[in-house]
Amino acid sequence: MRIMGVDYGDARTGIAMSDLLCSIVGSTTVIHSRRDEKTIAEIQKLIAQNGVTEIVVGLPKNMDGTEGVRADVCRAFAEKLRQATGLSVNMWDERRTTVEAHNILSAHNYHGQKRKNTVDAVAASLILEGYLAFRGR
Repeated sequence: MRIMGVDYGDARTGIAMSDLLCSIVGSTTVIHSRRDEKTIAEIQKLIAQNGVTEIVVGLPKNMDGTEGVRADVCRAFAEKLRQATGLSVNMWDERRTTVEAHNILSAHNYHGQKRKNTVDAVAASLILEGYLAFRGR
C-alpha cells in the first residue's frame, strides 16, 4: 500500500509516493503536461506500477484560509482523478509548500532550470509529508 501526493500545476505536476508503510516519502517525479488527460494517464501508470491505494492533492489556500480560483481548479482536477482511478482522493492544505520547496532547493544550491524541473516534486513531497504526519497522529 502506498499513498501518492500530487502538487497539481498548469504545466508541471509534482508527484511524491510514500514508502510501503506509508510513513515517509519514498520517491518523487514531475509530469510535464498542460493537458489533464495526459497528466491523469501518467498518474494512472504510476499508480499501477507502485501499488498506490490513496491519493492526496494539494489544495492552495490563501494565507487567511480562504480559497480562490486556483483551489477550485485543484478540486476539479482531484475529482477527475477520483473518477479515473476509483481511489480515495483527499485534499490537503498546501499553503507555503512552494515557498518551502524553493527554500530547500536554494539551501542545496539548485538554481535556474535545475530548480524549475525539481520544485514541483519537492512541493508534492511536502504535501505528502504533511498528510502522512496527520495520519500518524
